[in-house]
Amino acid sequence: MSGDNATSGENQQETNRTLEPHWVVGFVDGEGCFCVSIHRNPYVRKTRGWQLHPVFQVSQHERHRTVLEELQSFFGCGRIRSKGPRSSVLAYAVDSLRDLEITILPFFECNRLIVKGSDFAIFAELVRVIRRKEHLTDSGFERAVRLAYGMNAVGKQRSRPIEAVLAGSSETARQAPSEMTVKIQSDPYGDMGSQAEMTWPLTRHPVEE
Repeated sequence: MSGDNATSGENQQETNRTLEPHWVVGFVDGEGCFCVSIHRNPYVRKTRGWQLHPVFQVSQHERHRTVLEELQSFFGCGRIRSKGPRSSVLAYAVDSLRDLEITILPFFECNRLIVKGSDFAIFAELVRVIRRKEHLTDSGFERAVRLAYGMNAVGKQRSRPIEAVLAGSSETARQAPSEMTVKIQSDPYGDMGSQAEMTWPLTRHPVEE
């Protein structure tokens, strides 16, 4: 009985734990990812049929969901979802431009990352470029794409060469399929090297553009 009580007490203590900023920074340095996906969206004409989607995410096996819930509570924004229908990996993700600019960027600018510091610096610049709508001009779009391809091992995980994105596609802009999905690749460095993907719905309305 005493052993059961001790275990219960330990679980309660872990659940009620208040995260410290330095712990969050260290955890994100090891398990987090700052990425900007670039995917086709035929409804976004000003950027040649491509949409830029910044995401801050931290991945863990589903048995460690509590850690992700604590991060969600710590930042006060974001959501937790599975990386795929057959995946046992969960991700805490923040992709709202407003939440990124108001909450995520200031925190990591005051509490410096080490391993992912360079990716975060580019990520922060890109979020602000998109918030200011500078990517809606030809020169601004090219700058944003080049910045995105400079992240995460200089774009080695990208499925398309940068030239394909910068060239644009008039055919993509003309087509408007009734139902499409977007796949966002997971962090290639964290989460046990998982290459699971998160599937997001593609709608007529781009994310806060």
